[in-house]
Amino acid sequence: MREFNGRIELDIRDSEADWGPYAAPTAPKDAPNVLYLVWDDTGIATWDCFGGLVEMPAMNRIANRGVRLSQFHTTALCSPTRASLLTGRNPTTVGMATIEEFTDGFPNCNGRIPNDTALLSEVLAERGYNTYCVGKWHLTPLEESNLAATKRHWPLSRGFERFYGFMGGETDQWYPELVYDNHPVDPPASPEDGYHLSKDLADKTIEFIRDAKVIAPDKPWFNYLCPGAGHAPHHVFKEWADKYAGRFDMGYEAYREVVLENQKKLGIVPQDTEMSPVNPYLDVKGPGGEAWPYQDTVRPWDTLNDEEKRLFSRMAEVFAGFLSYTDAQIGRILDYLEDSGQLDNTIIVVISDNGASGEGGPNGSVNENKFFNGYIDTVEESMRFYDTLGGPETYNHYPIGWAMAFNTPYKLFKRYASHEGGIADTAIISWPNGIQAHGEIRDQYVNVCDVTPTIYDLLGIDPPDEVRGIAQKPLDGLSFKAALDDAGADTGKRTQFYAMLGTRGIWHDGWFANTVHAASPAGWSHFDDDRWELFHIDADRSQCRDLAAEQPEKLEELKALWFTEAAKYNGLPLGDLNIFETLGRFRPYLSVDRKTFTYYPDNAEVGVGAAVELRGQSFSVLAEVTVDASSAEGVLFKHGAGHGGHVLFVQDAHLRYVYNFMGEDQQILSSIDPIPLGSHVFGVRYERTGTVAGSHTPVGDVTLHIDGDTVATLSGVRAHPGSFGLAGGGIAVGRNTGQAVSNLYTAPFPFTGGTIAKVTVDISGTPYVDVERELAQAFSKD
Repeated sequence: MREFNGRIELDIRDSEADWGPYAAPTAPKDAPNVLYLVWDDTGIATWDCFGGLVEMPAMNRIANRGVRLSQFHTTALCSPTRASLLTGRNPTTVGMATIEEFTDGFPNCNGRIPNDTALLSEVLAERGYNTYCVGKWHLTPLEESNLAATKRHWPLSRGFERFYGFMGGETDQWYPELVYDNHPVDPPASPEDGYHLSKDLADKTIEFIRDAKVIAPDKPWFNYLCPGAGHAPHHVFKEWADKYAGRFDMGYEAYREVVLENQKKLGIVPQDTEMSPVNPYLDVKGPGGEAWPYQDTVRPWDTLNDEEKRLFSRMAEVFAGFLSYTDAQIGRILDYLEDSGQLDNTIIVVISDNGASGEGGPNGSVNENKFFNGYIDTVEESMRFYDTLGGPETYNHYPIGWAMAFNTPYKLFKRYASHEGGIADTAIISWPNGIQAHGEIRDQYVNVCDVTPTIYDLLGIDPPDEVRGIAQKPLDGLSFKAALDDAGADTGKRTQFYAMLGTRGIWHDGWFANTVHAASPAGWSHFDDDRWELFHIDADRSQCRDLAAEQPEKLEELKALWFTEAAKYNGLPLGDLNIFETLGRFRPYLSVDRKTFTYYPDNAEVGVGAAVELRGQSFSVLAEVTVDASSAEGVLFKHGAGHGGHVLFVQDAHLRYVYNFMGEDQQILSSIDPIPLGSHVFGVRYERTGTVAGSHTPVGDVTLHIDGDTVATLSGVRAHPGSFGLAGGGIAVGRNTGQAVSNLYTAPFPFTGGTIAKVTVDISGTPYVDVERELAQAFSKD
């Protein structure tokens, strides 16, 4: 704010006003809008405009009015790419070496973007732009993504004026966990009403822009739009998946051959680019003799039986339909911008945050949460859901062979920063009013940290020295604006360093050195023993010819450069912890050291990171309930969703409990006699007795209680060793928010015919009778 230059006298009539110090910032006349469109887990060989077989009319529309980047690179994972994109810096510079769920207490991976590395939203908000964030955020620490936590890393605290989307890395597309500004909200409709998150996000994008335009038509905006597509779960209406019936019956190896030829014709890759093998490292052993992880292994198409081929093809059809449906919703946004005269003066940046995902494992999955609990799905289990794949009944993900196919011609996939399959991704930039090239391809090496510096350059903004009064660190990325104007321009970029989940890489002047190390959750460690490879990427885009033995001096030069860059950008420590090592490490949860959790019927759903975590240990759930009518029914307590969770409820005058193991086994208990009227403590106790033989699956005995009496028992109940899921795993009392945990009722199945005082979950290991007695005594005093 500048100094007040008016005049102040005793009487306002004699004083002279000066509005200058108080005026809101104003953007330059005709300043362009900026739209960042971030797709999820979409490999470079997926869309038709990059040679793939998935039809994307809206993306083609943008590409035909702009340029495609054939050597665009990300970080190999969600949160790091998004942090790098929005700040113009390497992810380790801003504390985002990995996804928020895996972050730790080190400068490179604490999950908290510092204020001295401002987001583009913060910069543009100070320059007269409206700023909107719609869709996936994934830039708030897990322990701060709840209503009791500080909101310092929520979108509205980082320069965005409005937010509508989901906080974590994924969400159910039919039953999303939505946040509007700073509070959770229910979806506006159900899948039975035709609801899908992709359409909802497009509606909100148009709404946010229109709300401001009716007031200030000339004011520019920055919109950060991040749909859930194509991250798991791959959810879409059946008719959209059916559009691709038979499209992928050729199998993933044949798909790769077709797409590589398409890419060569389009100029996405050089004409002499070779096809990498689908399993390039099966013979590689870890430093301790560990085999290459089975979950990162492709099952060759010709080894599959007819049922497996049918299932795997359908999984690809569903994924393709998911992308095309979401593309159609983005097409509606483009239509709105064109109809309102805004499209030509909007800079559109389209990227995918990493390569195609291998998290479906070798068999694909109807419940991707199994991956995060250390399980590999079976074809037999998935075939039960064949006819409903992509619907609310599934939480599906294609097999890893399609990840390799959608990353053609590159090796490996999401999570691997050591290979192009994880980091070489789709990117399009369009601005008809400011970029003359239309429908062209640019081959310069670009990293995601270079995007925002380029936007500053296009907008004529010098990277600010200070934002919100805080001195700023210099940008790590470099503008490639020159390349947008001239296909032969030198952008000045010489080096780019990579580190992700234990994998490493370094690009320098057309060369690339990388380690051969299994990405988390393999847990190999022993990084000093890593084998390094060397590739001349300019001549060998798909990393097929390892030159380490032929040019050892070059390799040593790049290895030394990796450590230099790591020192410069907070690249250490490296982490390849497995899931259970990660879960076992301390995080500063607000609930840390608590053993007893109390929930109330009027609370908003309590999500992952704030809710009690069972993780296969013994627990008790006790609900203080007054039953006023024999017709009383409904959910008392739910934790999780239909893909895994547990629920205590009343139905047909009986107390019932279901532990839904991985969406495949509903383990049910029910009282024999009807529930009596009056005040009660309804409870359930899970007592862990061990693990399933030959497995890491916890197993135990469950007892169902009404007051002090046991009314049902069940032995051998399987429980989740980890979380109920990265999404849809929240706790609610008195109703089933989101998807029903059990198919014995229809959500939300609110409790009626009585009142719930509270529900207590105890994980202390205290015997049920003692917990119940203590609660009953407290209940009697209320």
